[in-house]
Amino acid sequence: MGDYFAHETAVIDEGCEIGNQTKIWHFSHIMTGCKIGERCNIGQNVVVSPKVILGNNVKVQNNVSIYTGVICEDGVFLGPSMVFTNVINPRSAVNRRNQYAETLVKKGVSIGANATIVCGNPIGEYAFIGAGAVVTKEVPAYALLVGNPAKQIGWMSTHGHRLNFDNEHLATCPESGEIYKLEDNSVTRLK
Repeated sequence: MGDYFAHETAVIDEGCEIGNQTKIWHFSHIMTGCKIGERCNIGQNVVVSPKVILGNNVKVQNNVSIYTGVICEDGVFLGPSMVFTNVINPRSAVNRRNQYAETLVKKGVSIGANATIVCGNPIGEYAFIGAGAVVTKEVPAYALLVGNPAKQIGWMSTHGHRLNFDNEHLATCPESGEIYKLEDNSVTRLK
């Protein structure tokens, strides 16, 4: 176990790995077998289910449940009360614990408040899921999705700004100055 802070009301089960400088706040429950990276912030009333993996610098806002099968890479932001699922066809009377679907959330993704991520749909790096969106299919890197069901309405920079592509299919982030290229319905950041 790393050198981390946990509020006195947080419950941390045995067998968890928690990185240095991570903070776990009021009434949160970190369950057996979780791996939480360094410098993460786990808000109030968060449940991290068994075997969940969170990379470094992951920010989890209040009232989020991260279910078994979810993997978040470095720099992911999970907005207040957003939801992951881990079974496609849940029934109270049918035990499907051996059928949990994996959901990979790639580096730098932001998921807005009250969004829902249906399990088994990977989310590409630096994608931006708007508040209240319901993701039902794979999300490309840098994509901006909103609505129910979520639809792609544009592209975002690594700094979280909407990209406006010119006639040469290039866009510049107004904050970082980074340049992006749109080609074959895919965005890449130019070095």
